Amino acid sequence: MLPEERFNALVDEFRASPGVAVPGEPGRRGFGSSALKVNGSIFAMIAGGRLVVKLPRDRVTALIGSGAGAPFDAGKGSAMKEWLTVTTDDEGSWLALAREALNFVGSAHRSSRG
Repeated sequence: MLPEERFNALVDEFRASPGVAVPGEPGRRGFGSSALKVNGSIFAMIAGGRLVVKLPRDRVTALIGSGAGAPFDAGKGSAMKEWLTVTTDDEGSWLALAREALNFVGSAHRSSRG
Protein backbone atom coordinates (compact mmCIF):
# COMPACT_ATOMS: atom_id res chain seq x y z
CA MET A 1 0.00 0.00 0.00
CA LEU A 2 1.31 3.46 -0.91
CA PRO A 3 1.87 6.02 1.88
CA GLU A 4 -0.94 8.22 0.54
CA GLU A 5 -3.33 5.25 0.59
CA ARG A 6 -2.28 4.38 4.14
CA PHE A 7 -2.80 8.03 5.18
CA ASN A 8 -6.25 8.01 3.56
CA ALA A 9 -7.07 4.98 5.73
CA LEU A 10 -6.10 7.09 8.78
CA VAL A 11 -8.32 9.91 7.53
CA ASP A 12 -11.23 7.46 7.33
CA GLU A 13 -10.42 6.14 10.81
CA PHE A 14 -10.44 9.58 12.45
CA ARG A 15 -13.13 11.28 10.35
CA ALA A 16 -15.85 10.85 12.99
CA SER A 17 -13.65 11.67 16.01
CA PRO A 18 -14.76 14.71 18.03
CA GLY A 19 -12.91 17.89 17.07
CA VAL A 20 -11.07 16.27 14.15
CA ALA A 21 -10.88 17.99 10.76
CA VAL A 22 -9.80 15.90 7.78
CA PRO A 23 -8.33 16.86 4.40
CA GLY A 24 -10.90 17.79 1.80
CA GLU A 25 -13.38 19.43 4.15
CA PRO A 26 -14.85 22.71 2.89
CA GLY A 27 -12.94 25.81 3.89
CA ARG A 28 -9.59 24.07 4.39
CA ARG A 29 -6.87 25.73 2.31
CA GLY A 30 -3.21 26.59 2.68
CA PHE A 31 -0.70 25.06 5.11
CA GLY A 32 -2.15 22.09 6.93
CA SER A 33 -5.08 21.66 4.57
CA SER A 34 -3.91 18.13 3.75
CA ALA A 35 -3.24 17.22 7.40
CA LEU A 36 -5.32 15.69 10.17
CA LYS A 37 -6.15 18.31 12.80
CA VAL A 38 -7.82 18.26 16.19
CA ASN A 39 -9.34 21.48 17.51
CA GLY A 40 -7.45 23.37 14.79
CA SER A 41 -3.98 21.91 15.50
CA ILE A 42 -2.17 19.43 13.25
CA PHE A 43 -1.54 16.02 14.80
CA ALA A 44 -0.65 13.94 11.70
CA MET A 45 0.34 14.61 8.09
CA ILE A 46 2.21 13.17 5.14
CA ALA A 47 5.55 14.78 4.28
CA GLY A 48 8.01 13.34 1.81
CA GLY A 49 5.97 10.15 1.51
CA ARG A 50 6.17 9.49 5.25
CA LEU A 51 3.73 9.87 8.13
CA VAL A 52 4.67 12.71 10.47
CA VAL A 53 3.05 12.95 13.91
CA LYS A 54 3.22 15.36 16.84
CA LEU A 55 4.10 13.71 20.16
CA PRO A 56 5.72 14.70 23.46
CA ARG A 57 9.43 15.48 23.09
CA ASP A 58 10.52 12.53 25.29
CA ARG A 59 8.37 10.13 23.29
CA VAL A 60 9.84 11.40 20.01
CA THR A 61 13.36 10.88 21.39
CA ALA A 62 12.49 7.34 22.51
CA LEU A 63 10.95 6.41 19.15
CA ILE A 64 13.98 7.75 17.28
CA GLY A 65 16.22 5.74 19.61
CA SER A 66 14.24 2.57 18.96
CA GLY A 67 14.46 3.00 15.18
CA ALA A 68 10.71 3.53 14.74
CA GLY A 69 11.16 7.09 13.58
CA ALA A 70 13.47 9.88 12.54
CA PRO A 71 13.61 13.59 13.35
CA PHE A 72 11.29 15.79 11.30
CA ASP A 73 12.76 18.86 9.63
CA ALA A 74 10.25 21.21 8.03
CA GLY A 75 12.93 22.48 5.67
CA LYS A 76 14.41 25.02 8.07
CA GLY A 77 17.61 23.09 8.78
CA SER A 78 16.81 21.83 12.27
CA ALA A 79 14.65 19.08 13.70
CA MET A 80 11.35 19.98 15.30
CA LYS A 81 11.52 18.41 18.77
CA GLU A 82 7.85 17.37 19.09
CA TRP A 83 7.53 15.97 15.57
CA LEU A 84 8.42 12.48 14.41
CA THR A 85 8.83 11.12 10.91
CA VAL A 86 7.54 7.55 11.19
CA THR A 87 9.91 5.11 9.48
CA THR A 88 7.86 1.96 9.99
CA ASP A 89 5.48 1.17 7.17
CA ASP A 90 2.95 -1.12 8.79
CA GLU A 91 -0.63 0.05 9.19
CA GLY A 92 -0.81 -0.92 12.86
CA SER A 93 2.12 1.33 13.78
CA TRP A 94 0.71 4.21 11.78
CA LEU A 95 -2.68 3.91 13.46
CA ALA A 96 -1.22 3.57 16.97
CA LEU A 97 1.09 6.58 16.54
CA ALA A 98 -1.62 8.70 14.93
CA ARG A 99 -3.99 7.85 17.78
CA GLU A 100 -1.27 8.75 20.30
CA ALA A 101 -0.71 12.05 18.46
CA LEU A 102 -4.44 12.80 18.46
CA ASN A 103 -4.58 12.25 22.22
CA PHE A 104 -1.46 14.36 22.82
CA VAL A 105 -2.48 17.30 20.66
CA GLY A 106 -6.12 17.12 21.77
CA SER A 107 -5.20 17.08 25.46
CA ALA A 108 -2.58 19.82 25.07
CA HIS A 109 -5.23 22.03 23.47
CA ARG A 110 -7.69 21.41 26.29
CA SER A 111 -5.15 22.07 29.05
CA SER A 112 -3.92 25.31 27.46
CA ARG A 113 -7.45 26.73 27.48
CA GLY A 114 -8.19 25.92 31.11
